Order: sequence, then structure tokens, then C-alpha cells
Amino acid sequence: MSHLRTALLNLCSAYVNQRIQVAQEAIHAAQESAQAEEKSSAGDKYETGRAMAHLEKEKAMLQWHEANRLRADLEKVARQPASDSVGLGSVVVTSSTRFYVSIGAGNLSVDGVDYLALSPASPLGQRLMKRKVGDRLLFQNKSYTILAIH
Repeated sequence: MSHLRTALLNLCSAYVNQRIQVAQEAIHAAQESAQAEEKSSAGDKYETGRAMAHLEKEKAMLQWHEANRLRADLEKVARQPASDSVGLGSVVVTSSTRFYVSIGAGNLSVDGVDYLALSPASPLGQRLMKRKVGDRLLFQNKSYTILAIH
């Protein structure tokens, strides 16, 4: 794997790890909140507080599961060889933007150059897949010409 692809993969991994950590902290905070409610007054206020803490925990658990799904997706990206057509793990240089087809991690910067990490399942990701150097595509009234694929 090239230095560029490795650097982008590492940035995506850091993004996913941060999401996992934030979700774990939210789960822990919700558990502590529920336990604090158990020690407080009884009645409707107690039930409402417990229910809210439970909802927060469920929300954090969903975020944790999503982040772990992204981690599994990144493991697939790491195993993909370079290709002459756009696929999972490709770095795509177009006439206006540089893309990293992996997960939806947003803007990443390597050596002062910006890349947009996008999922192959995203609308633009789907349009890019299997394209080759020289191909042109129009997406949301913006034209892209593929100049290079790494």
C-alpha cells in the first residue's frame, strides 16, 4: 500500500477511534446518570430521569455500533489492492477534488493536500465506482474528470 493510502487509512482509523471513544464515554455517563437517579427521590421524577438516562444510553450504544461498523469497513479497505479503476480504498484525483473511497470521514489532509473521505455507498461514491482515468461525470451540477487513481 502506498504512503498516501496508508496515511489516509490511518487518519480514517483515528476518526473511527475517536467516535468509539466518545460513544463509550456517553454510555458510561448515561449509566452513571441512571445510577444517580436510583439514589434520588422516588416517584414520577425518578421514573422520568431513569427513562431519559436509558434513552441516552441507547443513543450512545447506536453510535458505538455504527463506529464499530466503520472500523470493520476500514479493515476491508486495508485489504484492497490498488487498481486502474475506482474501488474501495482508491485515492481519486479529479479536476477539482481529491477523494479517498473508504468511509464517510469528511475532509482529511496529508502533506498539506486535502482529500474528501467518502463511502462507496454515498451517492457520489456510487457514481465514482468502477470509473477509470479520463472518465467524466456530472454530480449535482458539478463536472469531474478523473485525472489519476492511486
